[in-house]
Order: sequence, then structure tokens, then C-alpha cells
Amino acid sequence: MKSNGESDQGSEDDRRERTDGLLTTGDMARLSNNTLRTVRFYEEAGILRPERRSAGGHRLFSQRELARLQFISDMRAAGLSLEEIRDLLALKQRAESGQQAASRAVGELDKQLASLDERIALLTRLRDELARTHEILSGCKRCENHRNFPGQCDACGHIVSQPELPQSMQVLWSVPRDGDSE
Repeated sequence: MKSNGESDQGSEDDRRERTDGLLTTGDMARLSNNTLRTVRFYEEAGILRPERRSAGGHRLFSQRELARLQFISDMRAAGLSLEEIRDLLALKQRAESGQQAASRAVGELDKQLASLDERIALLTRLRDELARTHEILSGCKRCENHRNFPGQCDACGHIVSQPELPQSMQVLWSVPRDGDSE
């Protein structure tokens, strides 16, 4: 926030006068589905750089910085740490040659791709398991067996008829696996 109470989004006059394609902090937040606080944080961390300031002192960013913010947001959502992202973004500038930069980038991208493949496999397995649990529990929505609920659902015909119970079902419904005892 500005000391005079104005926000970094820019005044109406700034937006009306601007025909340069630059974006305010508010534009950056809105177009990237981030908060103003996140955009400011990335700027303070040196990850985003405003092109210039408006006559009113508001930060103005290029479309290139918007693409950078969207990339950063995607990488964060994929589970990369801020430090990993910062290192990846700085690879080219730290290198002494294009060959060195490309070699380092390829090595780092190989690591990130392997990590993402592991996460995708985990998420796929978990999604399949939760979908199966959802399917079984959808049958439980018709449960009128008050004698078995909640402590003896493992004796319910619907549960017993299942060829296999996913771990998530066993955990969520406290249904022991074969050979388990409570």
C-alpha cells in the first residue's frame, strides 16, 4: 500500500492514460490468479521486476513479467520450492556460455521432470484409489443398518461384497484389512 492510501493497482487516471501495454500489480494478480500480496512478495524477492513506475508511482510490469509470474505460479503449484524456481530462473544469467547454460538447464530440467513423473504417478494412484472409495461409499449412502454402524461396518453386506477395499476406504471407514484385528 502507498502511504497516501492508494493501492498498487494504479489510479483510474493511470489506467486511462496507459496505452503502453504495461500491467499494474493488480492486473498481474488478476491475470495470473494470484493475490496482490503474492505479486508484491515475488517483486520484493527479486523474482519479478517492474518495467517502470507510473507518474503516480505505481509499479508497471511488462507482458513478459506476467508470463514469468504465470510460470512461477505453475511451478509452485507443482510443488517446487521458491529456491528451486529461483535457481532455475537464474541458470542462464549465472552461466559463462550458452553451452554451459543449456547443459545446466537440461540437467536441472531432467531432475524436475523425474520429480514430476513421481508426483504424477502418486497422484494418479491416489486419484484411482479415492475414486474407488467414492464408488463404494456411494453404496453406503443407502445404509439403513443401524446395528452395524458405526463400529461394525466391516460386517455389512455391501462392504463384505467388495472384492477389494482400497486403503483409503479402510482408513476412512475404519474397516480392517484381512488379517488385521482391532
